[in-house]
Amino acid sequence: MTRFILTAAEMRAAEAVAIAAGTPGTQLMERAGTAAAEAIWRFAGPMPALVLCGPGNNGGDGYVIARRLAERGVGVRVAALAEPRTADAQAARAAWDGSVETLAEAVPAPLLVDALFGTGLARPLDEAVSRCLGALAAAARARIAVDLPSGVATDDGSILSPVPDFDLTITFATLKPSHRLQPAARRMGRIVVADIGIEAASLLHELARPRLAPPGPDDHKYRRGYVVVLAGEMPGAAALTASAALRGGAGYVRLIAPSPIGAVPAAVVQSDKPGLIFDDKRIGTIAVGPGLGRGRKAAALLDAVEAVRTSTVYDADALALLGENPRALDHAILTPHAGEFARTFPGHGGSKVEQARAAAALSGAVIVYKGPDTVVVAPDGRAAIATSGSGWLASAGTGDVLAGIVAARLASGLERFEAACEAVWLHGRAAALAGPGLIADDLLDHLPAALAECR
Repeated sequence: MTRFILTAAEMRAAEAVAIAAGTPGTQLMERAGTAAAEAIWRFAGPMPALVLCGPGNNGGDGYVIARRLAERGVGVRVAALAEPRTADAQAARAAWDGSVETLAEAVPAPLLVDALFGTGLARPLDEAVSRCLGALAAAARARIAVDLPSGVATDDGSILSPVPDFDLTITFATLKPSHRLQPAARRMGRIVVADIGIEAASLLHELARPRLAPPGPDDHKYRRGYVVVLAGEMPGAAALTASAALRGGAGYVRLIAPSPIGAVPAAVVQSDKPGLIFDDKRIGTIAVGPGLGRGRKAAALLDAVEAVRTSTVYDADALALLGENPRALDHAILTPHAGEFARTFPGHGGSKVEQARAAAALSGAVIVYKGPDTVVVAPDGRAAIATSGSGWLASAGTGDVLAGIVAARLASGLERFEAACEAVWLHGRAAALAGPGLIADDLLDHLPAALAECR
């Protein structure tokens, strides 16, 4: 099932549509608070709770949560930053028949529920509010955020004020970008998405496990995908790419290098003739960049690749050789990490998703903007955020493996965005299966098991 990710503006629009269709805002707030209280009860049980309520609708959700928890027999106290400012939040406050402390006077409780600020926060918290939230969170045994932790921007993953580590975040209707973008995502703990009856869709979604059909009775090695990998100054990197392409589903992989490379499966066909890329029309995808180098020979090889205009995966050194803001790459997938992205597409601001969208629109390429929150973006604006990454992927050669998997999925005949999404998921899942201490070579061993999970 596709899990859409909505920006603050998209979420406000979806709520407005629901209200215009006949669902009062008070009813949406009641649904949100009731669903959140249920999730809190399941997580923490009867643990005495302190609910922090802000002046907006996030605070209104907090009043509903407090009432619903009290109905279950939980000892609940409410501390408010200010009186509610919206009509819906005022109605929720009126329905809470307990006392309300001021935030400055609040004393800690074992369970802290942060309903101060949610979707739409655009500026840092007041310093006194931030200090108070931090102290109450530090004294609590369990910390739960409503919608988003206070101090987190909704759309770009940025942290506007110091944010404690939460154990659970409960959001409504859909995920928001900062639930999956770093550095904010690391503060969320487990994330629960509560259904409150709002239907919404977006061009941005969470990357999900793909459904892959196994080779059929009429498939042969070239139909499954023919990948060519071009080696250069560091042949080991290209060897990883070629091996990953073979393990990633390609039927035929040719590694073109000046001299034979020993560290590849025997099933990888080796050659020293780069002119093959002009002559062999069966080639489905060329992967270029890992270990290529940046000298004249590498530049000439890249010029040849660009002249062929076959579906191409550009990684590592190839990105540097493309220059700044490359264009006419509507046959390509680019796989930069943050440093490579900044050099290839300088001057693009906004969130990671927005930066990748601008780069894709400019170049015509599908962009795989790598990192702990890898973003895949198509030139038409479709985007996905991967959540299956492992910190152990911060290791030499893992990007070379990803380039090979991308090439394999693209050579199979998939549309570029779909191919890139499948590859990123498989790469992340192989890392999860490899476990702590993985090196790039380990990913190759676990790719078959990752593929098997996609049937």
